[in-house]
Amino acid sequence: KKGSRKVIADSKGSRYDVSKLDKREIVWLKTDDGLNLPGRVVWPSKMDQNKKYPVIISIYGGPNYQAVNDDWVNTISDEDDDQVIRVGFAHRGSGDLGKAGLNYLHRNLGKWEMHDYIEWVKWLRQNPLVDADKIMITGGSYGGYLTAMALTYGAEYFKYGISNYPVTDWALYDSHYTERYMDQPKDNPEGYKFGSVMNHVDNYLKHGSSMLFLQHGAMDDNVHIQNTYQLVDTLQKINKPFELMVYPGERHGWRGPKTRFTATLRNSFIQRYLFDKK
Repeated sequence: KKGSRKVIADSKGSRYDVSKLDKREIVWLKTDDGLNLPGRVVWPSKMDQNKKYPVIISIYGGPNYQAVNDDWVNTISDEDDDQVIRVGFAHRGSGDLGKAGLNYLHRNLGKWEMHDYIEWVKWLRQNPLVDADKIMITGGSYGGYLTAMALTYGAEYFKYGISNYPVTDWALYDSHYTERYMDQPKDNPEGYKFGSVMNHVDNYLKHGSSMLFLQHGAMDDNVHIQNTYQLVDTLQKINKPFELMVYPGERHGWRGPKTRFTATLRNSFIQRYLFDKK
C-alpha cells in the first residue's frame, strides 16, 4: 500500500495501482448439448451499472488451441479501452475437452466453432451491461477465418469484424493441415461446402448495420491472398459493402514498420463502429 492507494508489483518489479486494474474473470458456459466451456472476460475498471458497453471478442480458435488461461496479466486499460468489454472464448475443439472435443471438428471445420461462439454471444446478451448491437470479433489466420464466418454465417449475432489474413475456403489452404481434419474434398464435399465463407455471404448485412474489414499481406505464403480475393469478388458480385486493406510485400502476420499503420486502422474501425465517431 502506498499512501491511500493499493499498489502491487509484477514479476519484473513493475508497480501498479490496483484501482486502475480492470476486473479479469474466468467464466463458464454450458452449451445447449451439455458441454462446459471456459471463457475470459475483462470488464472495464470503472464500470457504470447504468450503461451498455460494446464488446470486443479476440480469437484464434484453431483446433486444440487453448484460448483461456487462468493467470494474471497486466490489464490496465488506456482511457479509450476502458469503455469496452474484452473477451476470449473457448469452443469445444479448443483442447479443454481433450480428444472428445476435437472429434467434433473432424470433417466439420467452422461448424462447431461457430455453434459455440454463437452460444457465447447469446450468453453475453443476457448481461444488461452488454450492447448487443456493438459486438465486434477479430482474429488472424484461423481467427480471421472464424471472424469472416461470424460476419456471414453468424451475422445475426456478430455485427462488426476485423478479419486478418483469413482462410476463406479450405480447398484453398495447405492440404497437409486441411486434410488432417477435413479429409479430401472428394470424400467430404458437404464439409468443404459448409466451411467456405463464400457459401454464407448472403447472410452478411441481413440483420441490420454490420461491417467486415479484411486485411491481407500480398506475399502471404501461408494463407495465400487468393483466399481474401475470392471473398472480395463474391461480396462485390452481390453488391455488399466491406472494407479492405492489402499490404504489398508483407507475408503472414506481418511485423515491422507497418504495424503502426495496422494499429491505426484497427483503432479507427473501433471508434467508427463501436463508438459512432467519424
